[in-house]
Amino acid sequence: MESYAIALLYATPFFIGLVLVEILYGRFVKNQKHNVMDTVSSLSSGLTNVVKDSLGLVLILVSYPFLLEHLALVEINSTWLVWVVAFIALDFAGYWNHRLSHHINFFWNQHVIHHSSEEFNLACALRQPISNLLGYYALLLIPAALLGVPEKVIAILAPIHLFAQFWYHTQHIGKMGWLEYVIVTPSQHRVHHAINKEYIDKNLGQIFCVWDRMFGTFQEELDEVPPQYGVLKPAETWNPIIINFQHLWRLMQDAWRTRNYWDKMRIWFMPTGWRPKDVKIKYPVKIIENVYNFKKYQPETSTALKGYALFQLIMTTMLMLFMFYNYSEIGFDGLLLFGAYIFVGIYGYTTLMDRKSYAVWIEIIRGVAGLALIYMTNDWFGLDGFLPLGSYWVAVYFLITIFGGIYFTFFEKSLISPDLAS
Repeated sequence: MESYAIALLYATPFFIGLVLVEILYGRFVKNQKHNVMDTVSSLSSGLTNVVKDSLGLVLILVSYPFLLEHLALVEINSTWLVWVVAFIALDFAGYWNHRLSHHINFFWNQHVIHHSSEEFNLACALRQPISNLLGYYALLLIPAALLGVPEKVIAILAPIHLFAQFWYHTQHIGKMGWLEYVIVTPSQHRVHHAINKEYIDKNLGQIFCVWDRMFGTFQEELDEVPPQYGVLKPAETWNPIIINFQHLWRLMQDAWRTRNYWDKMRIWFMPTGWRPKDVKIKYPVKIIENVYNFKKYQPETSTALKGYALFQLIMTTMLMLFMFYNYSEIGFDGLLLFGAYIFVGIYGYTTLMDRKSYAVWIEIIRGVAGLALIYMTNDWFGLDGFLPLGSYWVAVYFLITIFGGIYFTFFEKSLISPDLAS
């Protein structure tokens, strides 16, 4: 996991930098595709994902090395061929994993975060899950295992394959001619993120679009059908941790409430959105009926709160990068504690962005806990060894967090509408 953390140490600033380039370009051409709170929420989601992955917080049902050891029928010796076969196998597995996530209730929970933004931009690409706690992906790599693709090749190509899916999350690039028949393009992926009935659950490919054309899930972007983004059951929160488990919570509630025991079992494996008839009638869930006429989630927000949200995002990113930089010295127990501070921090300031009245208590508790840790250890996970007085600056950050929570809850209380204050 240390090598993965080092890779993230360099990849994170690169992707955030590209998001900033897109924002600046949008301002330059007067066609901005970002709004502050949505972008902060998206980037915060990305931080939770990379922290969770760097800590290896997943239960592996079956590993690729196990499958390779027991299933390999041949071994590809040609150097260039093994890389080509591995990449194609990864993309094929990615298509079917993606398709499962869109069509099965249980698996949708791990993917809904990626579709939850009502905007479509590069920041949206970083909305990645923390709810994928069961590691079953290796099962989809059985073709690679049968062909004897070495695990090292898969380990190297997997992050490359993932990172290569970033660039096409943009509205600033139109159709790309003959490339539309080979790779997934921004036009095709706009279709994928759209909730229009013509587009929903289409274009599930990740790098190559051949799988969609082969298995009947391809849809071209139509000039007369402008894509509308989000999910049909709106998240209505900036908090990425809540979004990650909203769908799972609904499934659990429906499974508990339904009187039909068969429905209690099958709800998890039914098509996405399926609900038992009795709970569907008794406990209706808000669904967008007209995709061209719905109100996007936009709680009333002051300029000061936007600035504060950006400040929290920047500070959280810097703390996370230090965690990756000092990964081995911090130790596993320390990393779990550090990761918990980051998760609680993101939960706190995004709840404050939602204008929830209880956010102040989260901010006060995490601020006091952070100050207490610095007081007891006289450091912040070894930061003083790299930056003189670094722990004091972190202490100042926690003080700002405490006062920020109090200010935006009580001194800007007039901005909180009744339906958002509960």
